[in-house]
Amino acid sequence: MLGLDPDPGALWPVALAASPRSRLPDGPEAGAAEAVELAGAAVERHCLAAIGAAGPACVAVKLQFACFERLGARGWRALEVVRDAARQTGLLVIADAKRGDVPVTASAYAQALVGSTPTPFGEAPGFGADSFTANPLLGRDSLEPLVEGAAAAHAGCFLLVNTSNPGASDLQDLDAGGAPLYERIAELVDDVGAAHTAECGLSLVGAVTGATRPERLGRLRELMPRAIFLLPGVGAQGASAEALGAAFGPHPAAGLVAASRSIVGAHRERGGDPALAAEAAAQELRTVTWNV
Repeated sequence: MLGLDPDPGALWPVALAASPRSRLPDGPEAGAAEAVELAGAAVERHCLAAIGAAGPACVAVKLQFACFERLGARGWRALEVVRDAARQTGLLVIADAKRGDVPVTASAYAQALVGSTPTPFGEAPGFGADSFTANPLLGRDSLEPLVEGAAAAHAGCFLLVNTSNPGASDLQDLDAGGAPLYERIAELVDDVGAAHTAECGLSLVGAVTGATRPERLGRLRELMPRAIFLLPGVGAQGASAEALGAAFGPHPAAGLVAASRSIVGAHRERGGDPALAAEAAAQELRTVTWNV
């Protein structure tokens, strides 16, 4: 799966070539609106080029919402353009937004990400993702509107269980009544997902389980036999796809290996054209994943 978390300061040259940078003067006199417009357009071109290069080797694209939202309304417009391009390439679209709040707000998040909002003037469509990430730490009642919204839209929901960042252990490893907190969250994920299980045995409620902790995947799979595992951390964070076999135990589609910087930034190590380097990196990851 291709992760897109574009940094306006580290875009492919093709994204910058079309930007009229000379229109932006140096210093505080630079027009903020113009800067946002040019940055948003460049991010758009960067992501479209990455999809064109790496997309054929992937099944989905994971859009890191924060990296677009920091550009305001122009960033959201770029999100929509990139979403449409991914769909045209045949890719599923995962909104990596990590939403989570009290039930009434969670319901609004579900409408925004995968559903629509009823108004006196008709339905206002949301983003229309195929799936999204969410934070479960507010508990079951905060998850139910998200899961119900995903089910109504025939979409999916990935709940954070054991994340890939080094600081995850600060909280996720704490004892929670005889088991680490991440295991208690895994039990909750399995419970809320049980009623949304398809004939293939997989639920629409998945789990974010960091590829950086492969030794935990067997236990997490025991606790969540129905969940599709979203596995970030391969490549730039040091994880290896070869170690993720336990995630795929129930079904060939039970795991989604996510790679962002190791694909889009592959040219920094390989040299040469960024698109060609990204294509090669994506193809290599696909080959390894198929053989896990």
